[in-house]
Amino acid sequence: MNLTTIQYTMFLLFIYLITSAMSCKGPQIGAEGLTLIPNMEVQLDTLQKNIGHAKERLKFTPRTFTKGEVELVDIYDWCSGFYPGTLWNMYGLTKDPKWKDRAYFYTEKLDSIKYHTGTHDLGFIMECSYGTALNYIKSGKYENVIVSTASSLATRFNPKVGAIKSWDWSTKWNFPVIIDNMINLEILFHATRISRDSSYYKIAVSHADTTLKNHFRNDNSSYHVVDYDPTTGSVLQKNTHQGYSDESSWARGQAWGLYGYTMCYRETKDPKYLEQAIKIASFISEHPELPKDKIPYWDYDVDKKENTPKDASAGAITASALYELATFVDQSLKKKYTNLADQIIKNLSSPKYLASKGENGGFLLKHSTGHLPGNSEIDVPLNYADYYFLEALLRKGPE
Repeated sequence: MNLTTIQYTMFLLFIYLITSAMSCKGPQIGAEGLTLIPNMEVQLDTLQKNIGHAKERLKFTPRTFTKGEVELVDIYDWCSGFYPGTLWNMYGLTKDPKWKDRAYFYTEKLDSIKYHTGTHDLGFIMECSYGTALNYIKSGKYENVIVSTASSLATRFNPKVGAIKSWDWSTKWNFPVIIDNMINLEILFHATRISRDSSYYKIAVSHADTTLKNHFRNDNSSYHVVDYDPTTGSVLQKNTHQGYSDESSWARGQAWGLYGYTMCYRETKDPKYLEQAIKIASFISEHPELPKDKIPYWDYDVDKKENTPKDASAGAITASALYELATFVDQSLKKKYTNLADQIIKNLSSPKYLASKGENGGFLLKHSTGHLPGNSEIDVPLNYADYYFLEALLRKGPE
């Protein structure tokens, strides 16, 4: 039987409505997400084929697509959990067991990371894979992985600083804490819910409070890096690593802050975290340099915009955070945040940003920027852009 695209979309919608009526398990999605499914399924199948054709055999997780090749990374890369998470979210969107089976395979390759203490990115790696899996399955094994990972992450906490150390690899900083690190707190909260051990929760709250105190400027934009004296806890310097300048507003950094404080409010119900999330949302939504399509440039403060790449990943993270933030605020702000998130998702779903079938190496979104000052991953697909794009579609929910 040959189905047109419209017929296939209607068929998927029918199947989805039937399965939703039979089971309340799992998130619900709207028609917009359903219309994208045929394209996204082809893309991710293409990506899977390209993984098999990749020259690198000691690595397995697709991170980006450059120079006609899919770049794979090992389990220690901070991006290694996003592809498994993307597969879990595709399962959430489609209920097709193919994606679930594939997600299991890539998730469980990360198991040994639960004992790794050499990075703060354990939340990115394990919460986006194992944590996302627990949205769809019940698994005591996976819950134990979350708790073990949180214990490893907790070893990087310094009580004097009141925060988790980000990087070990540079002598430029003594005890660097980056705004990205807010996302890693989610696995600590998750571990407390599983284990009832409040020590993880307390570390997460301390880190969020320290970041709230020292990372934000008067206009509610965020520094990328704050460096501390590990002995006294005092601030030594504030600067950037991936932004335009020390005093500029790196777009993905602002998105991480928005996402992180929204998540912290969800987990604690502490109003100061909601207040901070609202402030960051205002900074982003009202910024005079936010483009008409609402997909930010790599940095909000770059002078020559005509030569500045966009960052679709920052847009996807922002949209996902806004959909969640909208559930915690009054009707006027809910409408504002939902409208902005809808605009972002609509534009990310357009041919300008969403890859056509078979292109982009199989990744979903085009035009992300990883580390422009390092001349790395500029105007390319990135696996975390895809992860947060799918999460945003799920959070958007039914129309």
